[in-house]
Amino acid sequence: MTDIPIPWIRPGSTPRFPPPAQALREPDGLLALGGDLAPTRLLAAYRHGIFPWYGPEEPILWWSPDPRCVFHTDVVHVSRRLRRQLRQCPWTCTIDRAFAEVMRRCAAPRSGQGGGTWIVDDMLDAYVELHRQGHAHSIEIWDGKHLAGGLYGVAVGRMFCGESMFSDASGGSKAALVCLCEWLHRHGFPLLDAQVGNGHLYRMGAVDMPRDAFLAQLATLADATPAADTFRLDDALAVATVLERMRPPRSRT
Repeated sequence: MTDIPIPWIRPGSTPRFPPPAQALREPDGLLALGGDLAPTRLLAAYRHGIFPWYGPEEPILWWSPDPRCVFHTDVVHVSRRLRRQLRQCPWTCTIDRAFAEVMRRCAAPRSGQGGGTWIVDDMLDAYVELHRQGHAHSIEIWDGKHLAGGLYGVAVGRMFCGESMFSDASGGSKAALVCLCEWLHRHGFPLLDAQVGNGHLYRMGAVDMPRDAFLAQLATLADATPAADTFRLDDALAVATVLERMRPPRSRT
């Protein structure tokens, strides 16, 4: 991957990382390798704008890219086609109803990936444990009893760090993203960290933020206490209802 020496983290050591400013420019954001996926290390990483991303047979690789791809949770672009689809479909949204299953669906091979995945078994086990401890969360989109799409990530204070998403039906992951952003905005989370941008994310309103600016906002948001009911949704919520909430208020006459 690179001939430039990067820090090696000893498994079981104190969960500390080099400053993100020391990350490589090529590959963009590679900061350190090694360590482990213990909850304390993962949470320390997210609090400092760092996340693990590696493949089978690789050591754990830790990243902090510059720029950082983010969503402002009150600015999500819903195309006319998607808006029409979500208005008409019977899909519903839940939170933390099927976390492990969402991760497994995200890990399933997709076209263009050559059959591989970066969500290895150790990663699955680690994030399921984070979910058990109340730090990792999933958004599920249901078509009846069938999972049409979903995504998962980690909450640190009032920052949500998205990890991966999937679709089993056209628009399923987009619906999950729309529902998550609306829910986060409603509960005082101004940013959703999307880590590394791509065309799909940018078309939905994601923007690139300089790493320094992202880390400055993260430092404040990570120490902010979210409402106790942020990730509690007792009943399934119609996706069409979420879409309706996103409309700007009409002018009074």
